[in-house]
Amino acid sequence: MKISTMLGYSGGFKQAAREVAEMEKAGLDLVWVAEAYGFDSPSLMGYLAALTEKVEIGAAILPIYTRTPTLIAMTAAGIDALSDGRFHLGLGASGPQVIEGFHGVPYTNPLGRTREIVEICRDVWRREAPVVHHGNNFTLPLPPEQGTGLGKALKIIAHPVRSEIPIWIASLGEKNVELTAEIADGWIPILFIPERANDVWGGPLAAGRAKRSSDLGEMMITAGGLLAIGEGDDVTALRELQRSMVALYVGGMGAKGKNFYNELAIRYGYEEEAALIQDLYLDGKKKEAEAAVPAEFLELTTLCGPRSYVAERIAAFKSAGVTHLQVHPVPVAGQTSASLIEAVKELTES
Repeated sequence: MKISTMLGYSGGFKQAAREVAEMEKAGLDLVWVAEAYGFDSPSLMGYLAALTEKVEIGAAILPIYTRTPTLIAMTAAGIDALSDGRFHLGLGASGPQVIEGFHGVPYTNPLGRTREIVEICRDVWRREAPVVHHGNNFTLPLPPEQGTGLGKALKIIAHPVRSEIPIWIASLGEKNVELTAEIADGWIPILFIPERANDVWGGPLAAGRAKRSSDLGEMMITAGGLLAIGEGDDVTALRELQRSMVALYVGGMGAKGKNFYNELAIRYGYEEEAALIQDLYLDGKKKEAEAAVPAEFLELTTLCGPRSYVAERIAAFKSAGVTHLQVHPVPVAGQTSASLIEAVKELTES
């Protein structure tokens, strides 16, 4: 089991990047860089590539609506070259509020777009022939009747460091998870409860794996949560730091009927709680929405407690098929993020 983390740069990106360099020395295997509607992640990942030597660098995620498929492929190949083959491409649909609200792009056919983007990226990296693609969402070159008629099939000028860059897909819905298991190298779920994952996603994962090419190998999975190791109630109470995030996602990340995270909470068995959290959050009662998040939900999506307890949580994630334990270190009592990475690395190897 490898160790990954999500870059958190609320205190400044350069400082966060320096901390990644320290965690790299402690055994961190992969750092994910988000984009959402903040700074563009490729700029930040290029900076990380220059500052580090071994840690793998992943986009989590590049939205499938904000760049052309070939630009996504070029960006991935560029960061992979800067990092000497350490890049992982994470793709995801984001949500209609961000895509239509911030980018002004219609949020249509996410499954079809995802499949075609993955196909085009792999064609670009292999560089076997000029890229030609005829799909429902993308046609390369552009047909004459849709442009000047001067479009020409081209190969990427640069030679990618790798012809196969790992592609991960962030997905939650049944059809999207099935697609992920069919075509992706890795899966990025969120709010992952290992004990209930099979009940929620077992069917879609099995259906996707049944269509999966043997060339892809076993699908990687990254999941985890807040990490705090130590004795006493003060340490286990740190899982409460997750409360505002869960309330935001379950309550506010989308309108009613269009919130993927709310639907996930329902599928986990928290139907009444999910409805209450959403009602409160959308009514502007954020603190009340946070208070409505079940304590059990926070416990099952974090790794906070004594060393032996954290080892049990790691075992649960491993049993659920997680290959990259995703941790968000919360140091206590003289610890550092790097020392926590070192400690959890030992626990995964024991």
